[in-house]
Order: sequence, then C-alpha cells, then structure tokens
Amino acid sequence: MRPRGVSGGKVTAGLLTGGMSFLATGFKNGKTGTEMIPVKSMSSVRTARDGFINTKVSVITSGNTVDFRVSHAEAAQVKSLLTQLILGTHPSQKSPRRAPVALAPTPALPQVDVMAQLAKLGDLKSAGVLTEEEFSQKKSELLERL
Repeated sequence: MRPRGVSGGKVTAGLLTGGMSFLATGFKNGKTGTEMIPVKSMSSVRTARDGFINTKVSVITSGNTVDFRVSHAEAAQVKSLLTQLILGTHPSQKSPRRAPVALAPTPALPQVDVMAQLAKLGDLKSAGVLTEEEFSQKKSELLERL
C-alpha cells in the first residue's frame, strides 16, 4: 500500500485545473450584486473577449460603467438588445399607432352689432363720459372687426 499524501502529479493536476479555470472565468474578487440602470442613462455598450468561454459586456452610463460576463454565444444578442434599447428602436418602445383625434370645431364668436356699439359710443361721448381720443380709439377697434 502506498502512503497517502500530496504527490507531484496531484499538485501539477491541481495547478493545471486551477489555471484552466482562471482562464475560463477570470478572478473572482468577491464583489457580486445587482444594479438597476435606467435605459435613458445608458450611453453605449461594448464587448470584449474575457477568457475561453466568456465575453465581458460593458454598459457605459452617465457616471458609471457596469461590467458583466456572458457566454460568447450570448454576447452579440445582449449587445444588440442593449443597443436597441439605448437608441429607442426596440419593439417594446414603439407606441401603437393611434387614429388622429378629430378636434371639435370651435364655436363662432357671437356677432357683435357694430352699429349698435358705435351708437352707444356716440352716446357716451355726447354725455361727456368718453373723450374725443377715447371715442376715436374705440371706434377704430370696432371698425377693424368688420
């Protein structure tokens, strides 16, 4: 029976496995979490290969950059979707076409009897309530309505 312990072969296998794992996933720094970013604050999206399996997607916002990893196969789809949302061309952002709203015709203003108004103005001028200037100004305003 062989003694149990750490052999050179086990150390080599462990290092190779760990190295392959690092190449595939990168360092894990323990910082995980979620962040909600409003679409209107996103300005661009970029992708970069990140190991054998993953692509890093960077979402650039006003004041921050958020990075996350997806598989190489998903990267193009994610970037396309985010770009459509940023540009406002995603189907979910299109408002349904509505029929134009018919405006009700505006009611006509009541016809002013200009002659009756002029007669009243003349009476007010004769009574001394209006000066000649005031009478002339009001008379001009009434005549412009015709």
